[in-house]
Amino acid sequence: MSRLPPAMATRFSIGSCIKSKCLPLRPLQIRYSSSDAPAPPLLLKLRNDLKTAMRAKDTNRLNVVRGILNEVTNSSKTSSPIQTDMQLLSLLRKRAAASETARKEFKDAGRSDLIEKEDAQLHVLQEYAGGVETWNDEQIKEAVSTVIQDMKSSSEKKIVMGDVLKRLFAPGGDLDGKPVEKAKVSVAVKQLLS
Repeated sequence: MSRLPPAMATRFSIGSCIKSKCLPLRPLQIRYSSSDAPAPPLLLKLRNDLKTAMRAKDTNRLNVVRGILNEVTNSSKTSSPIQTDMQLLSLLRKRAAASETARKEFKDAGRSDLIEKEDAQLHVLQEYAGGVETWNDEQIKEAVSTVIQDMKSSSEKKIVMGDVLKRLFAPGGDLDGKPVEKAKVSVAVKQLLS
C-alpha cells in the first residue's frame, strides 16, 4: 500500500475536507446481472450438438454447426442480431439455398465428391430447419382474418396490406413474437384482401 507524501496528506486530510465542505461519500450500487433475453432453443441445441459432434468426430456435422454458430456470432456484432428461432430458421434456409446452388454447380462440373459433401451438409441443415415449429397456413389465415375483420368494423376507409401487417406484428399484435414466417403472412393477407 502506498502512502501519500506529507504535503498531499495535509491537503487531502479529513479535517481539510470538513472545512472545505467536500461532498460526502455515497455507497455505490453495482448490478452484476444482465437483462439479456434467453437464447433461442435451437441455438442452445446447436451449441450442444457442436460438443457432441466434436466428441463423435463427425466432421460434416461439425463443419455445418460451426458455420451456423459463426454466422450467429457475426450477426451479434451488427445492428440486427439473431435473437429468435425464426431468425435462425431464415439463416438455415439461406445456407440451404446456397448449398443447393453449390450442388448444382458441382453437378455441372462433374465433381461427384463435392456433390456428396453438399448433400450431407444439406441433410444436416434440413434436419435443424425441420426442428423449428412454425404456425401452419390455417392458423396464420385465422389470425389475419380476425385483424381484417377488426379493421373493417372500426370503419377504416380502405384496408391496405401494409396496415394489416403493421397491426399483426405490432407489439401486442396477434402475431407479435409468434413462430410465423413473414412471407406466409403476406401471402395470406394478399389472398384475404383480394
